[in-house]
Amino acid sequence: MKKLFLLITLTLALLCCSRDISPPVAKVIPDTTYVHDTVLVDDYSWLKDKTRSNQDVLDYLEAENKYTEAVLSSQKKLRKQLFAEMKARLQEDDISVPVKRDDYYYYSRIEKDQQYPFYCRKQGSLDAPEEIYLDVNELADGYKFYSTYGIAISPGHRYVSFAVDTTGNEIYNLKILDLENNVYLPDTVNEVDEAVWCNDNKTIFYSTQDEAGRTYKVYRHKLGSDTANDELIYTETDERFWVGVEKSKNNKFIILSTGSKTSSENYILGADDPDGNFTLIEKRQQDLEYYPYFTDNEVFIFTNWNAPNKKLMRTSLNKLQRKYWEEFIPHRDSVKITVEVFQHYIAVSERSNALEKLRIINLQTAESYYLKFNEPVYTFYTWSTTPFDSEILRYSYQSLQTPPSTYDYNMNSKERTLLKQQIVNGDFDIKNYNSERFFATARDGTKVPISILYRKNLFKQDGNSALYLTAYGAYGDSFDPYFSTSRLSLLDRGIAYGIAHVRGGSDMGEYWYEEGKLLNKKNTFTDFVDCSRYLIDNDYTSAGSLIIDGGSAGGLLIGAVLNMEPDLYLAAIADVPFVDIINTMLDPTLSAVISEYEEWGDPNSKEEFEYMLSYSPYNNIKAQNYPHILAVAGFYDSRVNYWEAAKWTAKLRATKTDGNYNLLYVNMNAGHAGSSGRYDYLEEVALVYAFIFNVLDIE
Repeated sequence: MKKLFLLITLTLALLCCSRDISPPVAKVIPDTTYVHDTVLVDDYSWLKDKTRSNQDVLDYLEAENKYTEAVLSSQKKLRKQLFAEMKARLQEDDISVPVKRDDYYYYSRIEKDQQYPFYCRKQGSLDAPEEIYLDVNELADGYKFYSTYGIAISPGHRYVSFAVDTTGNEIYNLKILDLENNVYLPDTVNEVDEAVWCNDNKTIFYSTQDEAGRTYKVYRHKLGSDTANDELIYTETDERFWVGVEKSKNNKFIILSTGSKTSSENYILGADDPDGNFTLIEKRQQDLEYYPYFTDNEVFIFTNWNAPNKKLMRTSLNKLQRKYWEEFIPHRDSVKITVEVFQHYIAVSERSNALEKLRIINLQTAESYYLKFNEPVYTFYTWSTTPFDSEILRYSYQSLQTPPSTYDYNMNSKERTLLKQQIVNGDFDIKNYNSERFFATARDGTKVPISILYRKNLFKQDGNSALYLTAYGAYGDSFDPYFSTSRLSLLDRGIAYGIAHVRGGSDMGEYWYEEGKLLNKKNTFTDFVDCSRYLIDNDYTSAGSLIIDGGSAGGLLIGAVLNMEPDLYLAAIADVPFVDIINTMLDPTLSAVISEYEEWGDPNSKEEFEYMLSYSPYNNIKAQNYPHILAVAGFYDSRVNYWEAAKWTAKLRATKTDGNYNLLYVNMNAGHAGSSGRYDYLEEVALVYAFIFNVLDIE
């Protein structure tokens, strides 16, 4: 094929002002597709290279990266300063809270100047000698990207299984280490998703992926046997469904789960019976979701059966079918729940008004009560590693201004013990910052929560302050407020931080999700615009000082909003942005596309196709002024492929009518989550912050 001609002019002279540097110009090669009654013309489809080996594409991406570096060259000193201050806040020698399993204490720690953790354990007591059973720094030596996933210790504590990704494409290979002899077993499996141990210490169930990255098969493996001969246990033929395996909290069952965005089905096998057959709990039914939790005496079923916000049912092990389920925690229209089931207690997370409460139920006495959290904006999660038969609930708590804190809570005595709070080095003082929660009124009258954080002595509510506003709004994922040491570099320069809890997440319950998906998706975008207007109208910021950010599906939001209301914003960061929704949803060979029909719509439906087309960021770029834009992508990203950001940037640059920055940075050694090393990740943050400070003229 004749090499594509790229008109790329880069003037890298340091004496030139960065705004005078010419950007890359991508050659236009129209590609026409006919869908329903619509003609789609994609001028930049040549940038889509699934093999990631086309030299023309590689050259273009390299040129984009050089252009971005050139534009930000005046901020090199500031970038180094930002990296140094963010690194300085880290507790570089750090250790996690140990988790006790049988006679062992398991924990991880990280050392100064090391990118990755050491996984360690001690036998008998915390005063015993340390055994490092996985040194990820050693394993990662020679790799530009290295990610471990699903680290699992065998019940007898002799073996550890884990999966490894060395590119960022989230294709993992399973490895098993014999800790007694410090040798890796030859039992390696490629393209796994997760693995779980049976109680015999030699049987593993694991799931594998198809070509589109969907987990669809489950195998049974015996240590020492040839993995090529592993027994296939289950194959999921419905391309909307994913399959996985895990162990119940009481360690008595292996749970094989398969589910789509709206439905699920579960099978169980006794963990002491590794050669047995799985038993179906309840046959799948469209829009029915459920999951089992086991105690010694009962089975609790967490389900959406006539309960959009979920409810908890209970039954016995010999009466698993739905007709036997009895209500235990009823459904409430205003409260969405999740649960953690112990032998004698249930911890219930109740989400209402965009905040969660933690409720404890004593299964022996039926007593029920709530833990108190004192901040107006916060988040917590319970640790699944807490022993099943324990009275102790371990949970982590944080807020926009409070560092992550790990507690042990005695559900019997109601005593709370702080085990660890993240150390923030330097002059950080929680008293210097303030967080608020308030509601904006959307155009249809809906009240949309906004959380903000600012430094008290630097932020003024006078309409002149800069504000960094972010959102997600998809998949029913709530955007809970979290602490960030990196974010302090914004706050300490007078930039406020905000979260718009837009529809599409579950911040306000399941209906909040339903109102922001499929044919209601545009509510996500208009909510964000209306939150932006609220912040401007109430003098938290101005259109000339408002910077917006969104990643992945949140990048879709950013792309749509920029087409709708570009004049509201000074700048936008689109991180691994899902901006080419039409072309992606028309390609079922890409990761998870068919299962995504239940989130975005099925392009085979004319109505759903036309609705997606009406807001697709790539397809709706206009000849108008846009704010400064930085798009960030991962070259090996299989969730949102790099070409979405590349095509979007190229089309924006060719169409928009302003002279503002339109930058693309592609991390050529990472995937969806960015760099794997903790210092490499800070370098990426420093680049984004340098862009922000550039457009704000902060030196």
